[in-house]
Amino acid sequence: MISNKEEIKPTTSEWIEVRKSSIHSTGVFAAKDIPKGTKIIEYVGRKMTKKESDEIADRDLDAHSNNSENGAVYIFELNKKYDIDGNVPYNTARFINHACETNAEAEIIKGKIWIIATREIKKGEEILYDYGYDLENWQEHPCQCSSKNCIGYIVAEEDRIKLKKILEKKNINNA
Repeated sequence: MISNKEEIKPTTSEWIEVRKSSIHSTGVFAAKDIPKGTKIIEYVGRKMTKKESDEIADRDLDAHSNNSENGAVYIFELNKKYDIDGNVPYNTARFINHACETNAEAEIIKGKIWIIATREIKKGEEILYDYGYDLENWQEHPCQCSSKNCIGYIVAEEDRIKLKKILEKKNINNA
């Protein structure tokens, strides 16, 4: 167990560098060409129960609504019982931004969350994956990726058509 006085060094990887992002404040970029299928970096944090996870998510969403420069929620589903709270200073992967057009994905391998390249990523390219948020509270998660397929909110790819219909209905009703 690590005491409060011990400092944990931030996670790193030969594949990445962290710097300013045009999408959202800070981002993670390829330090060199990354082959498709590469485990880029592990998403780490504090393991917690689903109940703890829900409480933290609600708290963090409230804090985010007061200061949108900070990331909102860094909780990742690990399995049916546990989640990982990645909002810790040693989790460099928390700086990877969401985008509607991605080059990476999160995958759970042997109880660990890895960010894996879904295609070749060129040196200097920002590493991006779909956060996979569901439609609940979609208004609280604006997307700033500016991709041609972006609908303006961070929702899982499979929910984007549903959200597009919701947005179209809102526009018709507000016209």
